[in-house]
Amino acid sequence: MKFSVFTASTPEWTPQEAAAHLAEQGWDGVEWRITDQAPADPPGFWAGNRSTWPLTGLEANLGDIARLTAEAGLEFSGIGGYARCDNHDDVERMLAATAALGADQVRVTTLPLGDGNYAELFRACREDFKWVADRASHHGVKALVELHHRTVTASASSAVRLLEGLDPRYVGVIHDLGNLLIEGHEDHLSAFQMLGPYLAHIHVKNAVWKPSANQDSNGSTIWSHEWASLAGGQGDVREYFGALLNHGYDGWVTVEDFSTDVPLERRTRENLAYVKTVLASLSPVSSSANAG
Repeated sequence: MKFSVFTASTPEWTPQEAAAHLAEQGWDGVEWRITDQAPADPPGFWAGNRSTWPLTGLEANLGDIARLTAEAGLEFSGIGGYARCDNHDDVERMLAATAALGADQVRVTTLPLGDGNYAELFRACREDFKWVADRASHHGVKALVELHHRTVTASASSAVRLLEGLDPRYVGVIHDLGNLLIEGHEDHLSAFQMLGPYLAHIHVKNAVWKPSANQDSNGSTIWSHEWASLAGGQGDVREYFGALLNHGYDGWVTVEDFSTDVPLERRTRENLAYVKTVLASLSPVSSSANAG
């Protein structure tokens, strides 16, 4: 396996700093976040993130993105895009940019819940992804569906239904440990087997559910989720990697740690050591091959 970092989780670093730090720490690659965002000071994960490339003017920045990545000796694990499947203009731009960068794959987001009846949203989303698959084929890249809570594809089962019949050379799925703790969890190995050729990419983060000090009007405990460190969340990372190895997965694993208990530089460094240690405990041969 190869390990990269999604720059949504490195908001304090500029792209130059992110590339330099990740290369020095020994990461194999980077997954650049590309979206227009609101300003924020201090920078945050979702607003004011300094490691984010804006969608506006993206084409003019492609040379810098390619140069920074290559000069650091990093590979693209993919592109962290936010273009919605029903926004065909932005999807087309992201697919073209991914092809120009030689990044191979890019996330295309599915429709969020709350915008209408689920069945109708799902049908619309599937029609959009027929178009997305065709355009991805044209550009020679793969469009990725992320398993994400509060969308029409929160689970592996829903993603399989969405992509069924489409060419897995041009569409695939991002399986995400952390998101599935919030909604959509299915046995990991069963999910990988279910996805089959559509399993294209892995995101690893972690989360915990905590009870509130308050109760609802019926006296029931109110629970909410929070992002946690890789080692400190409810998701069993070792079990997760074991299921990946059992399934024969040997692709990219992208870490996106949205915890803030330790400083960013220490967090990314310790995360790489942690995932390599976990992998080594399961498969010394795979870990040794990846150590360089």
